Amino acid sequence: MPATERAVELAVAAARAASDLKAQEIIALDVSEQLVLTDVFLIASGTNERQVGAIVDAVEEALFHLGAKPVRREGKSAGRWVLVDFGDVVVHVQHAEDRVYYALERLWKDCPLIELPADARGSDEPADSE
Repeated sequence: MPATERAVELAVAAARAASDLKAQEIIALDVSEQLVLTDVFLIASGTNERQVGAIVDAVEEALFHLGAKPVRREGKSAGRWVLVDFGDVVVHVQHAEDRVYYALERLWKDCPLIELPADARGSDEPADSE
């Protein structure tokens, strides 16, 4: 069964919030067939720890306005890889270097991509091009 409409709605809202703060390479993966705990992984990159934290704050605020509150949050103090679990959606905001190293997209490559609107995809340029 594919991701619920609610999960996709939250993922798009989170992606737009991340994109507004210049997050890079934003993707949404439908992990509902692989995991029972969540429907969508949203993955985004920031170029530094401060940007990662700002993206996380923006995502939390955007989803709060839709009635979603984080169930769990990990990694915010370090600012390298922050995971925010909203139940239906788990948001991963990673420092660009860590994203390359951990390669979540490769680990979950069997999961279908969720098409995000153009204003929610962020920059496709790698962080080291700045």
